[in-house]
Amino acid sequence: MPKVLVPFANGMEEMEAVIIVDVLRRAGIEVVSASLEEGTVTASRGVRLVADSLLSQVNPSEFDMILLPGGNLGTKNLNASERISSILKKFKKEDRWIGAICAAPNVLVTHSILEKDQRFTAFPGSVPEQKNYTGERLVLSEKILTSIGPGSAFEFALKVVELLVGSEKRKEVEKGLHLP
Repeated sequence: MPKVLVPFANGMEEMEAVIIVDVLRRAGIEVVSASLEEGTVTASRGVRLVADSLLSQVNPSEFDMILLPGGNLGTKNLNASERISSILKKFKKEDRWIGAICAAPNVLVTHSILEKDQRFTAFPGSVPEQKNYTGERLVLSEKILTSIGPGSAFEFALKVVELLVGSEKRKEVEKGLHLP
């Protein structure tokens, strides 16, 4: 079964983090949430979450994918983390899956994870203007999945399910969610 790392940072968008973890676990995917710092994580709307682990205690080699929740302050905190940068570069080099939603694609831009002409999306205005920014709800480009914001969190998570465990499992999970 695939294993996914979801870093939690203070200021992250709680909807994105929780929906990603929840939907993937419904699909039977092993998900480890890992906080940048000890203690509870205070998300963008004041919701307090407890991660499964500290990021410093996880072995990136055990994971098939890393998914970055967005949120303005959360993205700034992810961007400032040398550990996140190192993990992303390792995943890119080893051609493993990377995903980012909302403002988090900014981390991929900052740390040169996206190729110069590689298409991506993000929350409007959260990344420096680039010709390869699409503004679409969801963009899959090679092994990088990006999504536009909190309203696309279910689409994003369901696409991850499809990529990691197949379209039948996606349909099964989606049916149970009663999405429009």
